[in-house]
Amino acid sequence: MIRLAANLTMQFNELPFLDRFRAAAEVGFRGVEFLFPYDHDPEEVARARKFAGVQVVLFNLPPGDWAAGERGLACLPDRETAFVESVERALIYAEALDCPTLHVMAGIPPAGLDRADALTLYVERLRHAAHRVDDHGRDVVIEPLNSRDMPGYLLRTSDEAMAVIERVGAPNLGLQFDLYHAQIMEGDLTMRMRRLGPAIRHVQIAGVPDRHEPDSGECDPHHLLRELDATGYAGWVGCEYRPRTGTLDGLGWARRYLHGGA
Repeated sequence: MIRLAANLTMQFNELPFLDRFRAAAEVGFRGVEFLFPYDHDPEEVARARKFAGVQVVLFNLPPGDWAAGERGLACLPDRETAFVESVERALIYAEALDCPTLHVMAGIPPAGLDRADALTLYVERLRHAAHRVDDHGRDVVIEPLNSRDMPGYLLRTSDEAMAVIERVGAPNLGLQFDLYHAQIMEGDLTMRMRRLGPAIRHVQIAGVPDRHEPDSGECDPHHLLRELDATGYAGWVGCEYRPRTGTLDGLGWARRYLHGGA
């Protein structure tokens, strides 16, 4: 059964962040995800979640200095302390929000750092994160990002991600499979989902190429979601897209999957 989660960073952003939980629940979402909750105290976010009656299913570790261009700390040299602190900070929020899964962004390696060295550092940091998160009964995921939207990002394809997961060797580490990024970088989504099924812990969807609603563009969302369901996937599908106009105006494609939808 397909379960959609609203992405509260991209959707419902006509409203303040804490009001988006209730807005998502009112149209039938029972799960939500977002990039970062760290502008608010964990207790504030927890109250918004409980009031709305939704489950927080995923968010990211702190990414470093976003304004300076950092997109994760896991592959950056000389940021060991900051990375360890980011894991602990995320766990505070995960505990408060009862969130089962945390995404560790790989980062953009600095110029001059050999890719093999960046990957080795990434693997070491993921081992630490997976161990700490496992102590709290939670999972870690990694996500390849396309090189058009995120130039220079270390992790670009599902094959690269699977190689990293194998090197880390942690049972609570899995793949965050974003259909938008995968279509841009790799294509062949149906066969790729079938092959990667056991490793996939979280899925996200958006239209290609413009990252709007998935009801137009290169991919048929209903075919992809049927195929995903057929793999036995039991997790959530995050709606990580930018609405063309208002969030509510673009939810027609999703109604059949939402609670009470026809």
